[in-house]
Amino acid sequence: QVQLVESGGGLVQAGGSLSLSCAASGSIFSINAMRWYRQAPGKQREFVAGITNGGTTTYADSVKGRFTISRDNAKNTMYLQMNSLKPEDTAVYYCNAVGTIMKSLYNDWGQGTQVTVSS
Repeated sequence: QVQLVESGGGLVQAGGSLSLSCAASGSIFSINAMRWYRQAPGKQREFVAGITNGGTTTYADSVKGRFTISRDNAKNTMYLQMNSLKPEDTAVYYCNAVGTIMKSLYNDWGQGTQVTVSS
């Protein structure tokens, strides 16, 4: 499996920008895809964006055109650039990695980083 550490959260006004990072360590070679999820108070965790080893990206409709996911394989780090932030983007953002080791699937999570967007 892998260990994931998020950073970059904080407080920002509506319309502003934040950049999140997720540093991965451990069995990096086994990662198939990495994703960002978020969980707002009282709500279920939801998918935000994902990127495969081949660089294919996917986004939730709610963030398309505002958020950009990227990955620096040399630094074992994934990023989420968030622009035009809205109060409804307020949530704890989690980094997720899925992969395979010895034919066994794993699904690892970071500890989360808080993003708060004020109106």
